[in-house]
Order: sequence, then C-alpha cells, then structure tokens
Amino acid sequence: MKLNHWFILNLFIISTLFSQSVTAQTMDQMWDSNVSGKENPNLQWFKDAKFGMFIHWGLYSKIAGEWNGKRYYGSGEWIMNQAKIKVADYNKVASTFNPTGFNADEWAQLAADAGIKYMVITAKHHEGFAMYQSKVSNFNIVDATPYKKDPMKALAEANRKRGIQFGFYYSQFQDWHEPNGGRNSWDFDEAKKDYQTYYREKAIPQLKELLTNYGPLGIVWFDTPGGMTKEQTQTFVNELRVLQPKTLFSSRVGQGLGDYKDFGDSEVPSTPIKGAWESIYTHNDSWGYIKHDMNFKSSKEIIQLLANVASKGGNLMLNVGPDGDGKIPEYSVKFLQQTGKWLKVNGESIYGTTYGLIAAQPWGVSTSKPGKQYLHVLTRPKNGKLLIPDFNVNVKKVYELTDKKELPFKKIGKEVWIDLPLFNQDAVNTVFVIEYAGTVPDYSLQTPITVSSQFDENNVDAVFAQTTGNAKIQSLTYSHYYGDWKHTTCITNMKDSTDRATFTINVTEPGDYHVKAEYSCPQESVKLEGSLSINNQEFLFRTLRTSEFDKSSPLLFIKHTVATTTFSKPGIYHIAIHPLQNGKELFKLKSVILEPVK
Repeated sequence: MKLNHWFILNLFIISTLFSQSVTAQTMDQMWDSNVSGKENPNLQWFKDAKFGMFIHWGLYSKIAGEWNGKRYYGSGEWIMNQAKIKVADYNKVASTFNPTGFNADEWAQLAADAGIKYMVITAKHHEGFAMYQSKVSNFNIVDATPYKKDPMKALAEANRKRGIQFGFYYSQFQDWHEPNGGRNSWDFDEAKKDYQTYYREKAIPQLKELLTNYGPLGIVWFDTPGGMTKEQTQTFVNELRVLQPKTLFSSRVGQGLGDYKDFGDSEVPSTPIKGAWESIYTHNDSWGYIKHDMNFKSSKEIIQLLANVASKGGNLMLNVGPDGDGKIPEYSVKFLQQTGKWLKVNGESIYGTTYGLIAAQPWGVSTSKPGKQYLHVLTRPKNGKLLIPDFNVNVKKVYELTDKKELPFKKIGKEVWIDLPLFNQDAVNTVFVIEYAGTVPDYSLQTPITVSSQFDENNVDAVFAQTTGNAKIQSLTYSHYYGDWKHTTCITNMKDSTDRATFTINVTEPGDYHVKAEYSCPQESVKLEGSLSINNQEFLFRTLRTSEFDKSSPLLFIKHTVATTTFSKPGIYHIAIHPLQNGKELFKLKSVILEPVK
C-alpha cells in the first residue's frame, strides 16, 4: 500500500482501519507537488522513460493472501498487518521461504521485451524482511531462509546488461518486525517506541547497504514517511545522497524533499502536470502476490493507461507480484510482452514525450514533442473525420506513425479536420502524427469539449466545468475494500440554488442526444431536485441514491438519463447544472455524458 499523503495513511490505518472511506481534497491541494523547488539535474532520463516496472516480492508472496484458512483480498503485502500475525509466527514463514524458481535474467528480459525503461523492487517492505543480504539485521533472505542467496545482486546486474535503470523500494518508517518500527501495535507498545533508534539502528544502515553494494541505482523509492521532523528528514536525505548523488529519491521520502512526485495508488491526475511525476498501478488487484487474485489488466488496458498517463506528462510504473517460488504470473508475462510489441512500433509517441497540447477528446488523447503532436486514437470516429480543436498553427503534414503515409486534412479557422484511413476498430491505440510550425496554445480547460454523433458516448468531465457559488472541483479518494484505492474528480458542494457548474461543448453535427449525469448520491441527498439547462431548454430531475446509508461507504456512480435534446445545427453550446433547493449537497458530479440517439 502506497498512499500519497501521510495524513491519508493515518486516516485509514488509525481511524478506520480496513473500513471503507471517502476523503476529499481541493484541486490546489491535489496538484501541490511534494518535491522540492530545485530540480535534480539527473531527472531527464526519468522524464524520458515513461514506463517502469514495480515489483513487490517478499515473505508475503509465499503467504499468498491466505493465513490460518482465511483468505485476504486487496493488498497482499499487508497480510501481516491485516491478520495481526505475531513476529514469532512470521519468522517461521522465513524459515520455509525458498524461491528456487527465481531467474534474474528472465525477469530483466521480460522488462526489456515489455519496453520497460526502469525497474524498482521491494528491498524491504513494511513486514521488515530484507530481500537482500543485510549485515544490519539477520531477518533477510540469506540468513533467515533456506534460499541462502541474494537475488538483488543478480537482478541489478541483469537489468544493467539490458540498459534498464534499476532501483530499490524501501519502507523507511513502517517496520512491523521491529519493536521501534512504525505501525505494529499488536506485538509492541506504540507509546514506548523510539523511532529515532529504529532509524539509527536499522533503516539508515540498511539504506546505506543498498546504496553501497549494488552498483549505481536509478531510484530509491521510499514509502509512508513518519517519525521525523523536516529537519531530521533533510539530514536523512543528505546523509544518503553522499553515497550516490545521481540517484533519484521518490516524493514519499516525505517533507517535500523528493526529486519527483508520486501520486496515490492507481491515480492519474485529471489534467497535465508539469515537472517529473509518476503514476503507480497494480497489474491485478494486489501489489504483493495473492493466489486467488486473477483480475489482470489486458495489454489493451495497459497500453491505453500508458497513453493516458503520458498525455498528462507523467510516467506509468506498473506493478507485478511474483509468487513465493519467484515466478512472475503468466498473465503478467503475456500481457507485458504484448504491450512491448506495441511499443516497438509506436514507442516514439510515448518515450521522451511531454503532455499533449490537445485536451482529451472522444477519440483519445495526445502527447507532444517539439513540432509534433501524437494523436492516440483509441476510438475511431465512424465517418473517419477526426477533429483537432483550437490548433491554430501552420500544419505541415499529417501521417500514420507506423507507415508514415500522409493523410489529407483541412484547416478551418482554428480547427484541423483529418481524414483517417480505415483501420481495425478493435485496435488498442492507433497513432497519428501532426507536424507543424508555430506555437500551439497550451492545454486549456477552457477549450470547448467535442460532442459528436460519430462516437457512442461523449464524456464531459467535471474538471472542465466552470463553477460558481459554493460549487467546487475536488479529487476524491475512496475504496471498496482495504487496498482498493480509487480516485476521481467531481464537482461537489452544490447545495444552494445559486451554486452552479457550467460546461462548454462544441457540437460538430446536428442530431438527437440523450443527456446523462454521472454522479454519486448518498442517502441524505436522495430525491433532491436539480436543473440541467442545455440547448435553450431546462430539464428538471430528481436524484437517485447510489451510495449506502453509512457516510463512510465507498462512492458508487450512476449514469442517470435526465434529458433528450435535439441540436438543429453545429456550434458552441452550454450545459448548466444547479440544485433547486437550498441546504443539502445535490450530488457529487463526475461527468455529463451526451449519447447520440440511434
């Protein structure tokens, strides 16, 4: 588990451990970087890399999500905490841990075949077990197991042979095996813990081992900071940087002292973010191996997720969880290899790019290089005519990335219309390139959102709204079960008739449309009346319950059809939503969806 902010960790672990929860942050808070203001000069490789592999591997991999006949779901690496396993019993797991199926070259080659540019593996997770030979603590894979080998030595070398940057995850505060480590209250008295002793005697010496004994490291990936002031954290960072000045530290070192920003688990920001940042996702539902977790993302889902993250300017680090024998699950192998085949021919549109200058469209997203916009077409318009809005520069040529064949296009005012060739509608991501001269206006939330009958759905997301009164745009974090972190941006706090959210859309052809509001509505807001105005018409609706009675329940969303309207001509239109009553929040609005009537 790797939540982005320490206060959220406290909220979940201390106040509502293993319960379902909802938290909210303002947009300013959400996008406020934890990294220091001065950029590390060694960041360029990270910015260009775009695709990394996270590996969670430890004693929890052998436990595999089941303890004393009970199955656990969500975060397999948290099973010691979830099941409240005593340290003495956890030590017995180490005595039987023998991952003879591990092959460093197979892992590194899979990463290379998948188009991975950097790898980060858990040297020590919260369980406190070192997956390398440590002289600081004998609770490690060489001294405490029958395996008797250091897999990190081989893995570091195998990655470097293939030109893949290598790094370690290290849980610097949470250590459930140590009396003075963070967050084990079932074995040890929290009130008697001396965190500075733990840092001094274990965390810092082990980090020094990792930074000394495994060659040049690209990254040290910290997690869940705690137990130190900002001054102490700065001293901690300075002491480690001496050993490898070029190594990047993740933002979860704490106190704003990292080199790049990590968002929350399974979180992609709604808009582009400047600077170096990373989005982290699991390949299935857990970080550590759980034998009954078979919900793997397909190669299509990985490729489209990668394009989405790159379109916002960030990196995707996708986690795999090897089993207790050291084998990576077969679906991870299969789908990562398929992803690599796509990247072999389309990698130019991902690696070394920055965020797209075109707001997300019904057809997909974009990425940028100087003088080039890469159009990641995830859904082909049915008539083959692709609209690029607000692109008022000199377009030199347009072509498909894979075969370089030029395509016809028209420039009409600030819009560019491209005639796409026929291609497989099931293609996961077909990339086209616009080469241009001049300066494209930066990504703008003010650009009207395209609505076209050429797509089955046209989503107008909350982030594109203009709000008045109490209404505001917030990023919401919630979970359905422990470890299942989800994030979405909604319009919230519309509780008075003067509170309003307004969207601007560009309808490209006449037609009939169903208009849907996608929202979450708790029991206390059920049957409130709202108004949706569009196309010079006002439509009234009453809210439907989506969430459970308990306020701590996860957010559930409904797509509620509230209107049918006919656009008689193309043009710019506005959608406005507001409550009719005062006093209670109408709902949490995720998007407005316009669906062509077939």
